[in-house]
Amino acid sequence: MSYEEVSKDLESVLGFIKSEKLSERDKKKITSDTLHFFDKYVSPGWLKYRKSVSTNSAVVEWTDHDNYCAGLYGEQFIDCLGGFGIYTCGHRNEEILSIVKAQLEHQALHSGELLDPLRGYLAKAVAGITPGDLEKCFFTNGGAEAVEMALKLARIASGGKWFISAVNGFHGKSMGAISVGGKSTYRIPYTPMVQQVQHVEFGEAEDIRKAITNLQAVGESVAAVILEPIQGEAGVIIPPDGYLREVRRICDEKGVFLIFDEIQTGMGRTGTFWRCQSEDVTPDILTYGKAFGGGIMPITGIICRPHLWTKKLVENPWLLGSPTFGGNPVCCSAALATIKYMIDHDIPGLCRVKGALLKGGLDKLAQKYPQLIHDVRGAGLMIAVEFASTETGYNVAKGLFSRGVMTAGTLVNAKCIRFQPAAIIPEEDIAAVLERMDEALADTARQ
Repeated sequence: MSYEEVSKDLESVLGFIKSEKLSERDKKKITSDTLHFFDKYVSPGWLKYRKSVSTNSAVVEWTDHDNYCAGLYGEQFIDCLGGFGIYTCGHRNEEILSIVKAQLEHQALHSGELLDPLRGYLAKAVAGITPGDLEKCFFTNGGAEAVEMALKLARIASGGKWFISAVNGFHGKSMGAISVGGKSTYRIPYTPMVQQVQHVEFGEAEDIRKAITNLQAVGESVAAVILEPIQGEAGVIIPPDGYLREVRRICDEKGVFLIFDEIQTGMGRTGTFWRCQSEDVTPDILTYGKAFGGGIMPITGIICRPHLWTKKLVENPWLLGSPTFGGNPVCCSAALATIKYMIDHDIPGLCRVKGALLKGGLDKLAQKYPQLIHDVRGAGLMIAVEFASTETGYNVAKGLFSRGVMTAGTLVNAKCIRFQPAAIIPEEDIAAVLERMDEALADTARQ
């Protein structure tokens, strides 16, 4: 295509975006184009992958609000996937969206040279809502990027080389993040990766002590232990009580930094602002993301204890990283509004209450269909249902989708489907989800 042809083609696309109401012809064209362009220009495997969790791969999402997302033709779904955890405050939350719109009226991105005030205000707010003496912030764009910064910071601050992480853990898919990840499917195509990583069993604190002890005994230096306080993509695996406290003690004894990846568990999702607060533990580095941008803008980051910000980082602020869009004004405005909204509306408390209601209903369904459901696990509104087989989970997800409930599997454990709706989900919607889940289970049982 010529540049002129591209420009002319984009006229109609931009017209779709600006249109207040699409015609039937427009809807058909958008649907047809989406299927073709995903297959040709995005990934030929994506449509096939989506078929495993939906009854109609041609549903094209176009609008969203509150706890719902909708297709071009008005198909409406109660969102229990929650964008894999980003919609804790709901879709297009008006209080957050209004602040973002106001920021866009005078500035979206920053120069990179002058001082952008919102980054400073946001860093102070994050220090105010995180536990202990966590203080120094660094803002990034995606979860994997935040993990990369955490790993780099641990190395430069400690001088150590090795990392201890958990089997079945998930920290993203960039090179460093996937190196500390714990599923072979995502690691094998890219080996060798970061070599100094020792994986141990999640929930067994003594395994961490042994791993560090053995490495140090042979002259190796350990930079950090990195863990999810609850393993999300492994199927919402909750460690034994006291595990996080014991890992903190081990790290202190061995002189090793502790990184908690709270990208999915944080920002109120599990019933406290941060999951590590459930055991009153402060890590040396904490990563955050997903719901941090209020479901409006993408923003992630890390916060660390003051002594980790070494002289090298003071002398060269760009040494850790220099993301062009990290901590930009429009994303910071979304995060600032999100933090205020979560505090003012007690989002962690809502997650506890709504989570108990949803999990209670799922527990009853597990008792009703013991041949299909093996377990129901969760904290707050981070819940997983584990089925007897992967195929069973796919069938139930399809049944929910056909009944207007959006959900999906967990990336490391395909036997599970997740329930991560917004904290603002009405109780009547929870009742509707449970009723439709019952119907989907009954269909699967008959099959």
